[in-house]
Amino acid sequence: MTETIKWFKTHCSRMDHGGCAISVGVRNGRIVQIKGDPDGFLNQGYICTKGRHSHQKLDAPDRLKTPMRRAGKRGDGKWETISWEEALNTICLNLSRIRDDHGAKAVAFCQGMPKGLEHFALIRLAHTFGSPNVVAVQDVCHAPREVSGLHTCGFYPVTDFHHDSRLILVWGGNPQNTNEEGEISSLLMNQIKNGCQLIVVDPRQTRLAQKAGYWLPIRPGTDAALALGFLHVIIHENLYDHEFVEKWTSGFDALAARCKSFSPEMVSEICGIDARLIQESARCYAQTRPAAIAWGNAIEQHASTWDTTRALICLMAICGNLDVPGGNIHALDPPILGLAPFVRADLVPDKISEMIHAHFGTVPRLMTVPAAYFRKAVLENEPYPVRAAYMQCCNPLMGYADSLRTREALNRLDFFAVSEVVMTPTAHFADIVLPAATQFEFDDIGHYGLGHGIILARKKIVEPPKDCWPDIRIINSLGKRLSKPEYWFDDERAMLEAVLSPAGITFEEFCQKGFLKGPESFKKYEASGFKTKSGKVALSLNVAEKWGVSVLPEFVPKAIDPEYPLLLTSAKSPRYLHSSYRWIDGLREEEPVPVCLIHPDTAGAADIHDGDMVQIETAAGNMVQTARIIGAIRVDTLLAAYGWWFPEEKPENDASWRRSNYNMLTETRQLGKAFGTPDLKGIPCRIKLKRRDS
Repeated sequence: MTETIKWFKTHCSRMDHGGCAISVGVRNGRIVQIKGDPDGFLNQGYICTKGRHSHQKLDAPDRLKTPMRRAGKRGDGKWETISWEEALNTICLNLSRIRDDHGAKAVAFCQGMPKGLEHFALIRLAHTFGSPNVVAVQDVCHAPREVSGLHTCGFYPVTDFHHDSRLILVWGGNPQNTNEEGEISSLLMNQIKNGCQLIVVDPRQTRLAQKAGYWLPIRPGTDAALALGFLHVIIHENLYDHEFVEKWTSGFDALAARCKSFSPEMVSEICGIDARLIQESARCYAQTRPAAIAWGNAIEQHASTWDTTRALICLMAICGNLDVPGGNIHALDPPILGLAPFVRADLVPDKISEMIHAHFGTVPRLMTVPAAYFRKAVLENEPYPVRAAYMQCCNPLMGYADSLRTREALNRLDFFAVSEVVMTPTAHFADIVLPAATQFEFDDIGHYGLGHGIILARKKIVEPPKDCWPDIRIINSLGKRLSKPEYWFDDERAMLEAVLSPAGITFEEFCQKGFLKGPESFKKYEASGFKTKSGKVALSLNVAEKWGVSVLPEFVPKAIDPEYPLLLTSAKSPRYLHSSYRWIDGLREEEPVPVCLIHPDTAGAADIHDGDMVQIETAAGNMVQTARIIGAIRVDTLLAAYGWWFPEEKPENDASWRRSNYNMLTETRQLGKAFGTPDLKGIPCRIKLKRRDS
């Protein structure tokens, strides 16, 4: 007799930042169906295609199920299976040896996009080991917005989708395809249904842009100029919030002077947007309150991100939209363990001056090492040598700019280990590969440390394969071997309980609640000022001069290269998470090949037809993707697929990860001073038909 489906509630994870409450159907110990939970605080029943297919990764044919040790040269694809005890001892022996020979900072701990508690457990591992170097991708995702906010207004301005906005300006994001932390598209769509106006800044006319009152098809890489153009219109036409500006900002006159030359006509020439559209959109934002800016991390994937993020915060401020319901708010955490005690920040008191990127003078409060500087330490010993790495939840060979330089760095390391679900291109070069448990196979806490004022219960639903361990268990086990055991926990459940202890609840009680949210409080500055040196929003940030970055937002145009007349950009896929999950059959069926979007006029000039294989070239390299001709994109812009590799091909075949890899076209010679950010978008490029014999 067939067992009936039993339903369990949890939150989605590891398919994006997560946040959607879901109902998971289990039969005979296997997940057979996933539905959105109508009671979900963030999603209200919404679920994306990644979420619906997420259980398929548990039974993937190529899933790693035992620890492995490299048995040949790096990249040969020769492995031997070993026990967990052997694997952990090998990792600890090598990391300890390198610490003894070169110091703890010669070991880096690498994470991709934070998936859950494992990110902060990894930081704790680095600190207890003695290393200040946690390498992550925050320089191109989240940190520019967060750190710029901390310096400008004293907090990270989060988009408030939970209270009525009269206007939402979506800038460099597409919530209908990929959700920002805590900002689920169902919440945005409810706002629109309730009459909220919409402005979208995007070089492509997305489904969301089709719903907008104003779509601004921006030339990639010119966001700072457009933001300065908005500021010009609002200040010049006297549309700003005079009371807020006079009482709660500093440097307004200097900002007004900086914006004076950024007229709609001038910005039109820079950004390729009609001047009247710029003027009307700016007026609409200024005159419709409360208004929120839903900023995506596309604005953080340019070397100029410091100026863009600063300009947008200035825009929020002068229009009185900071920390008001329906605007961009300072979200407060629930009563949980703070990050500093959890990651044991006390064990690395000199971290700020000892991190790799401190040598390069990035702005203060950037707490993870940018990938470009990590590789510089590995390849050039600058500012000191890095000889080993432990990696989890990341695939640097695909995710870091300039993939060939990343491969060179991986091969230069004396030792590195990877925790993974399948054999990725990066794991293929490792010395030790550990089989990780994944979503639904362990208890976890979501959204901890992300600044959105909420944490989510991710309850375990099914058992993992026998030798697949959760990352937090791996880290806890390594920590006990690499540092004092008293710095660690009896087991990973105790780690979760420690985070929740200030709230006075157990993890089981947390799962019954589903989430914890911080208190709602707005205009907190009225009682205590902004958490800046002056107590005001620093429109002109004078201390930035000391850091070698601009005091006021600015735009510096880039030279035009006639050899590369087009501009390359990318967008996250609604079906994959960066380079992950091309090995999930259900998702691969929906998006089987990497596609480059091309305007019909551009395609016609190059004799390219829909479905043709095309070669995209930049000064850094080239790759091949499939052409898709659409009118809903700028004529001077190519939008290529990002994160593509082909798991069905043998990983020792370089073409499997090089052929269509977006980061074969990026480089890191020119980095943003503030965050070490490379240009991942707005890259000069050209395109041609890929001949069968070429």
